[in-house]
Amino acid sequence: MFLLPTPDISQERIGNTGSPGIWFFDSGMPGRNLMISALIHGNELCGAWALKKVLEAGIKPRRGQLTLVFCNLAAFDSFNPEAHDKSRFVNEDMNRIWSATRLQGTSQESQRAQEILPWLERSDWLLDIHSMHEPSAPLLLTGLLPRNIQLAQTLGTPEHVIVDAGHKDGVRMRDYGRYGDADDTDARSLLIECGFHGDPASLDVALDQVARMMLAADIVDKDDIPSEWFLPLPEQQRILEVTQAVVAPSMDVKFSQEWQGLERLAQAGEVIAWADGQAVVTPYDNCTLIMPSLRQLLPGVTVVRLARDYQL
Repeated sequence: MFLLPTPDISQERIGNTGSPGIWFFDSGMPGRNLMISALIHGNELCGAWALKKVLEAGIKPRRGQLTLVFCNLAAFDSFNPEAHDKSRFVNEDMNRIWSATRLQGTSQESQRAQEILPWLERSDWLLDIHSMHEPSAPLLLTGLLPRNIQLAQTLGTPEHVIVDAGHKDGVRMRDYGRYGDADDTDARSLLIECGFHGDPASLDVALDQVARMMLAADIVDKDDIPSEWFLPLPEQQRILEVTQAVVAPSMDVKFSQEWQGLERLAQAGEVIAWADGQAVVTPYDNCTLIMPSLRQLLPGVTVVRLARDYQL
């Protein structure tokens, strides 16, 4: 059930940069440029709510700059809570197009990405806010670079941190340009999956991550942020490394049971799914399932990721 209300962003979509939905605030003092993005997918409302609340609270950087981006406005405009999957994108997934070739496309997503690109390229740190097809605990995705894993540990929340290489069907925004460059030691990027799209708790997670990221970037002081935005720290964070993704070879894919995500399967060889009649099994002991979902099933789409404990 979709319980998170749809935000009214009629004012927020105006922006202050000449580009719809893009806001930029400059303190005039040295510091990082933190970009926080939402609505890469039009049905992921928690991020839109979070940016709306940042603007309503009047939070401005004391040092450096703050860039806020409501990304896929066209997809959001089609949102219907009774059929929310249909508003994920208009023509193509906006979180698969961040490569030189695909950014030159003619889809609505490519054209909007071209508007966002100059702001992304001038940013130093990035927090990209998402939510999930299925109910799940929040996941903080770091990519493979150690500097982002260290930042996730600095934030301290959520409990589960996922070290992953992204998607075979295209490059995510959080991996674009300097954010995927191992030699650019100043850049940092994280992607937060806040929980199920329609869960009101996803907004709590989004606000917590926004608050902690602004503090970690040192663009605000703690007193600038409403105290209720901070969630309690978990007893410890669990860092999981994705070793492989299960990619649909066709539409003939089904799970062996209704996985919810973060299940830890004790033995290698346990059946997770069937694809084209062939069993898909755990490749090692203590294998954790990450974000299993068949909602967006198409050939070439990742339906579940397989992970093990990350060795620091």
